[in-house]
Formats: sequence, C-alpha cells, structure tokens
Amino acid sequence: MADPILFRPFRLRNLEVRNRLWASPMCQYSAEHEDGAPGDWHLQHVGALARGGAGLVVMEATAVTPEGRISSRDLGLWNEDQTAAFARVTAIAHSHGARIAVQLAHAGRKASTYPWLPGRPEGSVPVSEGGWQTVAPSEVPFGDFAAPHALSTDEVAGLVEAFAAAADRAVAAGFDAVEVHAAHGYLLHEFLSPLSNLRDDDYGGDAERRARLLREVVRAIRARHADLPILVRISATEWIEGGFGLDEAEQLVARLAEDGVDLIDVSSGGNVPAARIPVGPAYQTPLTAHLRGATPAGSLAFGAVGLITDAAQAESLLVTGQADAIFVGRPLLADPHLPLRWAHELRAPAAASLVPPQYHRARF
Repeated sequence: MADPILFRPFRLRNLEVRNRLWASPMCQYSAEHEDGAPGDWHLQHVGALARGGAGLVVMEATAVTPEGRISSRDLGLWNEDQTAAFARVTAIAHSHGARIAVQLAHAGRKASTYPWLPGRPEGSVPVSEGGWQTVAPSEVPFGDFAAPHALSTDEVAGLVEAFAAAADRAVAAGFDAVEVHAAHGYLLHEFLSPLSNLRDDDYGGDAERRARLLREVVRAIRARHADLPILVRISATEWIEGGFGLDEAEQLVARLAEDGVDLIDVSSGGNVPAARIPVGPAYQTPLTAHLRGATPAGSLAFGAVGLITDAAQAESLLVTGQADAIFVGRPLLADPHLPLRWAHELRAPAAASLVPPQYHRARF
C-alpha cells in the first residue's frame, strides 16, 4: 500500500495530527493520592502511547468536579495543582511527537464506585467508607448502585461552568484538544437518555431539551476557546427499545455541528445494565458510518472505536468512508508500539520516522 490513509496527517481546526490512529481514553484508576492529579504512572502510560506512534493520545475520563469522579482514584481538573501535574504529562506526549487531548467528564449516577481494578469490590462505595452522594438528572439509580440526588435546575446550570473551567485548565496545562464525554451512561449521557432523564423542566422532556446541557457545555467551551478542537464522545444507541438511539443521535450530531464541535467519537451503550450489546469485530462502526453518511460533508469528522484490532481492518474503515479517524483502546494497552507495527504492515511512508531514534535498531 503506497500511502495508507491511516498514517496520513489529519487536521482539526488549526491542529495537525501526524496520523489517524489515535489512543482512546482508558481509565487507569491510579491517582496516587486520591487528589485527582496524575502521577508517575500516567507519565509512563501516556509516554508509552506517544512514543509508540499514536497520532493523538486522549487522556482518560477526567472529572470536572470532585463528585464527578467514577472512583476516588480517578483524575480531575478542578484545581490548579491538578493543572500543574497535567502539564508534565502533556510535555511528555509532545516530546514524542504526539498530540494530546483530555476527556472531560462527570460520572453522574455512576460515580462513587470502587476503582475498577482486579481484586477490588464492585458497585457504589458507601458514604461511611469514603463514598459520596451521586447526582443525576432524576432519582433513577444505575442497576444496584446507590440512588442519586436529582439535580436542581440551578445545579444543572452550574455544571456548565464546571466543564468550561476544566477546559480552561486543560488549555493551561498544554492539552491540544478536549473531548466532552457524553457516552457510556455518565452524566451528560444520562441527560440525553429518556430512560434516565425523567425531568419536566428545560433539561428534560423531548430530545431537544434533553440535549440542552451537552449543548450548553460545548457552546461555553467554544465561546472561551475559538481555536480549540472539541471532540464529543456519544453512545449512538443504548441497544434497548425506548432508549437513546440512532434517530436522536442524528439530530444531536447536527446540533453539535452548529455548536462548534469538530469530531464525534462514536461509541454505544453503558446507560442500561440489561442492554444486550452485539459485541464483535468493529461492531460499532456501522453506527459511525450511519452518522457520517447522514451529516453534510465537511461539517464534522467522525471517529470509529470498538474492537478494531488489525491494520487492514482499520485502513478499510477509512478507505470506504466509514470514519475519518480510528480510536484504539485495549490493543494499545497490550502493545503501546502497535502503531509502529501497523505502519510497517501497511508500508506507510511515515513508518520509519515514527520509530524513536533510540529504538532504530529494533524497527520492523
């Protein structure tokens, strides 16, 4: 293959990314002091992904408020100490030629859980053991998790500033882009879904009002950062009748394009414990392709994610116009240098330049 699309540069606003093979955000549950700040583990983790040839490394879900963390060991961006700690991480990524984004998040009713690590308990952490009261659009718990507090209208409005302030800190820390997490059953997704949002105010009811919070978050970030690339991760379907699905996702994507979003990172599920997800190779790509095909050309880019595990498969998704970029998660945990191997397999002109000089003798 003379010039595979996967290893051609890609532009988001004024940001040029060296290729279209990107590291998906993956929670590490490793904030060393439970203070939301990244430490040595994150320096090594992000450094390996950047050194390994990924074009864009998207930092894991990073909470915009303390109660927005999935667990007490999750990252956050609500104070200046965290900003300073993240600056070390972005510098590592840049030193290896990668671009780096951060996924801004609020876990909503799925917060205050035990860290999702081997040997740890599962479910909500009781307040008596260091947990906290979770919040959500409505008092509807996620499965057996603790019942959340339904946010008041004023509290919802306050979250917009929390996301925008976190974006300010992200820019100050050296991040090249931000991704707003509106997928996988976390707070912004909870507002989008009629299964978890039973409100009757301006943030609930029909699809347009359920999308209001996400849109206000995006518009607030865009108003303060005209040139900052903004990505949004959505769950394009909840895989269950009566839930948020492709028809609403189409409407949402069109509105987000108007609000200044640059790329939609298309995932699925996560808001309903009983949903049966048809997991298989590249199983979410038809969702990406559908939304990309329903969107006017050039108005938005789309990223595909989910069991994309080999170079030819990834390249084919780009060649056939199903996506503009490829997000890879677990395969990169197993092999952070996977982009170097895929570039070699596809005979990309950029293959040799991706290999760090110190590793020159070990290149493919």
